Amino acid sequence: MSLRMGFRPVAVCSAIFALSQLASGQVKVAVINLQDAVFKSAEIQKADAEMQAKYKPRQDEVNKATTDYNDVVEKFKAGQGKLGDAVLADLQTQGQRKQRELQRLQEDLNADVERDRNDILSKATQKMGDVVKKLAEDKGVDLVVDSLPGGAILYSKPALDLTTDAIAAYDKAYPVAAAPVQPAKPAAK
Repeated sequence: MSLRMGFRPVAVCSAIFALSQLASGQVKVAVINLQDAVFKSAEIQKADAEMQAKYKPRQDEVNKATTDYNDVVEKFKAGQGKLGDAVLADLQTQGQRKQRELQRLQEDLNADVERDRNDILSKATQKMGDVVKKLAEDKGVDLVVDSLPGGAILYSKPALDLTTDAIAAYDKAYPVAAAPVQPAKPAAK
């Protein structure tokens, strides 16, 4: 099990602990559905439309290749028992070639779409994070949490960060024994 797997619960618990420690004033917490905020933004709506237009010719090519492949398969099935072995072998070879072509077209299209999609979403999510930070600061919010299950902390005031205090308390509670000093070896003669 990786140490990172347990990080999110620790981070959430740390944030809750930090909130409970701020006795001097009331802490303002905000919640956002980051996924909805990003996907429903005008920028992503526009990018989605542009991607659909960009990849439509290639999707049409995949659809045509699918139809061509299905036609060969149907001819092969319909010809069994009616067509000669050579014709059936030719249809089978055509079908295999069209299947490979279709698979290649689909995989290339999927890879290109996925790459563009990830690039667009990564940039938009970063921008949304900056917007959320600014909104939190403008509204005097101390902590912003994503409302999706496992909600990540998207923003917290620096005063809520207990990292340095937690390290010091941990080191105090669980001190590391100093390594024993090895006596110096006499110089070889």
